[in-house]
Amino acid sequence: MRKSGWRERENKIKIYAVIDTNVIITALLSGHQDSATVKILDYLYDRTIVPVYNDEILNEYSVVLRRPKFKFSEVTINATLEAIKKGGLRSERISSNENLPDPKDVVFYEVALSVDDSFLVTGNIKHFPKKPFVVTPAEMLQIIHEMKSPKSGILSEPAARYGKKSVFPAGV
Repeated sequence: MRKSGWRERENKIKIYAVIDTNVIITALLSGHQDSATVKILDYLYDRTIVPVYNDEILNEYSVVLRRPKFKFSEVTINATLEAIKKGGLRSERISSNENLPDPKDVVFYEVALSVDDSFLVTGNIKHFPKKPFVVTPAEMLQIIHEMKSPKSGILSEPAARYGKKSVFPAGV
């Protein structure tokens, strides 16, 4: 069963997104607090972005974050994984039959499909099908900015803007 992926409660925007491992790695390696990837991680920590994941994704995060070349501390790794689990939404894959250049990326794409109106945020946009819900970190920041705008309305909902559902009633 697909879950709905966009919420606005108590004027707090929540956008559901699968975050590709490269976004997390780049954010943690960055020394620039104003970089798009760091801001994505900040939005994950403040729960504007609700990370969508499954066990395969968590395992990849854990394995890649622990690669010796990155030299991340266990404290950083555990804090990041815990933030994803506590603030996130566990979901399952929906088979897509997509052939992606890297078979390890399929899980990210298919988990994104499992939640209506969710996004897949990646620094490797060319590794995924050209779909409106597959976005770069900079594009995700623009979406969040638009959602927070006082002028946002039904046509500003991620679903309407990025093509996952119709904003018009059935039959219109």
